[in-house]
Amino acid sequence: MSPTAKGYTYKVRSMGSPDDGFFAFERDFASSMVCIPMAVRLKLDECGIKVSLKEWIKLLPEERQRLLAEPAASPDQRGEFAAQVRQLITARLGTAPASLEVPNDPPWNRTTEVPQEIAEKAAAEGISITVDSWAALSPLQRFALLKLCRPRHKNENFRPACHEFGLIAEDR
Repeated sequence: MSPTAKGYTYKVRSMGSPDDGFFAFERDFASSMVCIPMAVRLKLDECGIKVSLKEWIKLLPEERQRLLAEPAASPDQRGEFAAQVRQLITARLGTAPASLEVPNDPPWNRTTEVPQEIAEKAAAEGISITVDSWAALSPLQRFALLKLCRPRHKNENFRPACHEFGLIAEDR
């Protein structure tokens, strides 16, 4: 089953589409899933659930894999996914995960302008992201770039992600 969110299926075979739920820049932890894959992070954000790395690591490997494969495209699927996450985290840690506000119009779904934080991070990396190239990305790719440009993120994967997504011809 392909990771999905809000009706988008990410099994499309194009540069930067994770056929197994992982981008190439996530490969170093894909087998152990010690970090939360972007495909899962997108579903969590769209379901309004904050799962910390501490909580994620407490889940069994097969539970993490199940959450990666679980669909969350429709409102019903997102509700089921959210209930499953809450049940798993509560069972492992004794408390429910924190809630997040679900944006009505999340920036990863907007294609008419490149978000300022993306433009600034790209410029700092010597990368030019046009509105057309931003719009051509999948919502999951746009989501990943937004997560990777946050100030508190290590940002080491922003450039590799841009390369993987076809935004730059070669990596330094």
